[in-house]
Amino acid sequence: MSYTSDIPGRNASLGRKFGAQVLASIGAALTRYGRIRSRADRVEQLQALSDAELAKLGLTRDRIVQHVFRDQFYY
Repeated sequence: MSYTSDIPGRNASLGRKFGAQVLASIGAALTRYGRIRSRADRVEQLQALSDAELAKLGLTRDRIVQHVFRDQFYY
């Protein structure tokens, strides 16, 4: 005896959709990580500057992180 389905390929379609969602989530997470890593590198660059160099940029040492992440946080 054999069984037939009224909706051919339905399970395959769901699997592809789920797989696409998983890959999109992974891609978004990697993008966020890259942005954060880039900002962390910028913080390190600014922290390596002297106080005089920071003053030329209009910054103080205690405001470096707020400056780098100014579009993400409101103080």
